[in-house]
Amino acid sequence: MDFTNKVALITGGGSGLGEAAARMLAARGAKVGILGRTKEELQEVADDVGDDKIMVLTADISDEKSVKAAVKQLTDRWGRLDFVAAVAGVNGTWAPIEDLTVEEFEKTIGINLTGTFITLKSAFPYLKKQGGAGVVVASVNGTRMFSNTGATAYATSKAGQVAMTKMLALEWAKHRVRLNVICPGWIESEIDDNTKKKNLEAAKEPMEFPAGEVPLTDGQPGKADQVAELISFLLSDASSHITGTEMWIDGAESLLRG
Repeated sequence: MDFTNKVALITGGGSGLGEAAARMLAARGAKVGILGRTKEELQEVADDVGDDKIMVLTADISDEKSVKAAVKQLTDRWGRLDFVAAVAGVNGTWAPIEDLTVEEFEKTIGINLTGTFITLKSAFPYLKKQGGAGVVVASVNGTRMFSNTGATAYATSKAGQVAMTKMLALEWAKHRVRLNVICPGWIESEIDDNTKKKNLEAAKEPMEFPAGEVPLTDGQPGKADQVAELISFLLSDASSHITGTEMWIDGAESLLRG
């Protein structure tokens, strides 16, 4: 896939799936703005890949003003925006409803769902100038899997991302802008580092998978580069007739667990 002369915005580009996608797009010719809250983390990626290909953008995705300013910085430098990948997100707090506070619920929704809305809203005025594509990273949770007890806020935010993608895909089609959503399962990344778990053991339904939870890989997690390949495909002309579609990338984990 060749992304020469194309410009992409990737939130959460300093680590995990966002970093993998940013590196892959840059290697295939794109100019990439990586957006996140931790400048040092983003700068490490830019220094490694090259600041002629990667632009560091610091912003909180739940804050519209800072995201809009970051997108403007990107377009001021490279003159256009062709792709957006809304990757940034948190697991947040996982707890039974009696232990999950309203503040914890709202924080997860604010970052994952409202943050995705702000990202897409900020990017769209530039995307529609010449057409383009976007990808939202949701999850198996809340879309095809509901057995992770306590993940109510997280799963709700991910289900909302799928609905948002489908609504906007139809709205954006007349502007020749495509939008799809992917639903990863267990992938090697740092997202578990921002998971807070409270009182889950008593609330869980008992389940055992002696051979592992990912049938395709004998229980091993997927790789960030595999998700990056799917993002790359959905942004490329190879998927030019695909929009408003969710795709699961989980090695059949969600089919097993349900």
